[in-house]
Amino acid sequence: MAPNTKRVFYVNNVSAPIYLEMLAKRPDIHVDKLVNDSPDAEAEPILAQAHAYQIGSSRQELAMRFQGYAPLLQRCPNLLVLSTNGAGFDTVSLKDATEAGVAVVNQAGGNKEGVAEHVMAMMLTLSKRIVMSDHAMRSGATYDRRDFMGDDVQGRTIGIIGLGHVGSRVAELCQGLFQMRVLAYDPYLSAETIAARKAEKVATLEELLAQSDYVSINCPHTAETRGMMGAAQFEKMQRHAYFITTARGGIHDEAALEAALRQKHLAGAGLDVWEDEPPPSDHPLLHFDNVLVSPHTAGITRQSRHNIARIAAEQMIDILDGKKPPRLLNPEVWPVYRERFGRILGFTPEA
Repeated sequence: MAPNTKRVFYVNNVSAPIYLEMLAKRPDIHVDKLVNDSPDAEAEPILAQAHAYQIGSSRQELAMRFQGYAPLLQRCPNLLVLSTNGAGFDTVSLKDATEAGVAVVNQAGGNKEGVAEHVMAMMLTLSKRIVMSDHAMRSGATYDRRDFMGDDVQGRTIGIIGLGHVGSRVAELCQGLFQMRVLAYDPYLSAETIAARKAEKVATLEELLAQSDYVSINCPHTAETRGMMGAAQFEKMQRHAYFITTARGGIHDEAALEAALRQKHLAGAGLDVWEDEPPPSDHPLLHFDNVLVSPHTAGITRQSRHNIARIAAEQMIDILDGKKPPRLLNPEVWPVYRERFGRILGFTPEA
């Protein structure tokens, strides 16, 4: 192994082979692989030496002992960065990482096309009642095709919660393809920024819900957004409206959504994310004909995985070369991080 080697590890898998291919071109970077059930005798030496961890983004797929919380960080005295495999960072505690002087980065934007297209697919499929008519035709029972009368999306209103990479692309597609009115609720963006992203800023979530024919959740899962969509919020939506989420489970209250659908307060829902993934087969939301479901696959396209892996590798190389990453999720850690980086790797990152 070359002197001054930077040690990177991952657990189970990376997003795509290009990640490993790009790091392999650097003789000063060594990559180790662990799996969920790696014995401690194998894992501990790797953890003790690691400078960087390319961490999975799914809580259900990554063993708790390898998730980015204080217990793991205490086993990694030389760890400088936690880099998630996707835009989400559910497997990492920003608080614990910051207290340990560890930078956290994600790969936001890498899967925006895949997720935005999934939103559009759900919106169109629900509006045209394609799943319901498909099931009726296959059932062998008699039916009246007029029972599956749907709606055009042209000129209607979509409300987007969170106008980041994915939300902005959804806005662009809706406005450009179907000349829809696009509302956005994002308290962290100015009206000017939102307008530049093809949307109209609303001051409150309630205002967006009351005016939208479709509501799309595209914000991250944080302490602030957890439970954002509950019974009171579904009550504010129009009865002909559809609820679509490709963000993260936990942002919407599944029991409240079930109640709203059962009471016919909503026209239907498109759900790609769940509190527990995959959801159990007897989950109540799986038994509505007007609910379109997928198992958190919106961002799992070949192109999205390749993009995320490439971005992750580029960002990891820059970090280990001492550059400040463009997707730093806890910027307040930087002064302590720089000191630790210099002490551990022998040179100090840029200010």
